[in-house]
Amino acid sequence: MCRWVAYSGGSVYLEELIFKPQHSLIDQSLESFRGTSTTNGDGFGVGWYGSRDVPGMFKETRPAWNDPNLRDLSAQVESPLFLAHVRATTGTEIQRTNCHPFRYGKWLFMHNGEIRGFEKVRRDLAIAVAPDLYAEIRGTTDSELMFYLALTFGLEKDVVAGVERTVGYVESVGHNADIDHPVQMTLGISDGERLYAFRYSSERQSRSLFHSRDVESLREIYPVAERLSDDAIAIVSEPLSDLTGVWEEIPESSVVISGGGKRELREFSPTISNDS
Repeated sequence: MCRWVAYSGGSVYLEELIFKPQHSLIDQSLESFRGTSTTNGDGFGVGWYGSRDVPGMFKETRPAWNDPNLRDLSAQVESPLFLAHVRATTGTEIQRTNCHPFRYGKWLFMHNGEIRGFEKVRRDLAIAVAPDLYAEIRGTTDSELMFYLALTFGLEKDVVAGVERTVGYVESVGHNADIDHPVQMTLGISDGERLYAFRYSSERQSRSLFHSRDVESLREIYPVAERLSDDAIAIVSEPLSDLTGVWEEIPESSVVISGGGKRELREFSPTISNDS
C-alpha cells in the first residue's frame, strides 16, 4: 500500500530520514520489505513545521525516487517535526490532491491502509462530514475522507477520541454494507506540537509500524546526533536500518503520542457516538 515516516525532536534536515538512512523512505519507495506492495511509486508528499502557523507541504505525482526537487528541498529544509509519505494507490487516481499528507489549518494527516469496499460506502461516509469541512476536500481518496470525518468527530479537541469515533463510524457503515473488516490503517497525525501514530485494523492484522526506542537508539544511526533532542522520536512503516535494538514495533490496536518531552502508549478502541 504505502510507506511513511514521521519525526519529532530537535531540528534536522528532512533528508536525514527521507534519503540518508540505510533503508530510507526513498529506498522503501523502490523496495518495501514489509508492505503489501513492493514499490510505492504513485506519488509522494512531505509536510513540515517551521516558524509559521501553517505547516509547509510539497507533493508530487511522480515516484519519489525520481524527483530531483524532493532531493533539493530535503537537503535545504530543516524542521523539528515533519511527516513524509510515499504512495501505492488502492484504486483512486494518481493526482497531486490524492497524495499524502493532507493539511487542514495546523493539522497534518497521513494514512497507510484502506477503507475496504470504499466504493460501496463512500456516499454514506461523505454525508457524515460537516458541511463546512466537506468543502475543503480536494481529492478522491478514502484517506482524505477519513481525515475530514475525524475533524467532524472532534479531532481538533481530542485527537484519540476523534479517531476512535471515526473508525467506529466507518466500521458501522461498512458492516451495514456487508463489508468484512472495513478498516485497515496506520495513521500519522500532528498539530505541530504533538505527534500521534495509530496502528489498527478491524481484523487485528494491521500494517507494520515501528517507533525508535529512545534518543540513544536514534543517535546510533544518524550523523546529526548532537542535534537530536532528548525526546526525539522517529515513527516508521518499517525500520530505517537493520541495527538491533533501535526499533520497537507499535502494538496492535494502539496509539503512540509524543510531545512536550513525553512519550505515551495508549490502547486504541473504536467507539460509536450517539450522534454518529
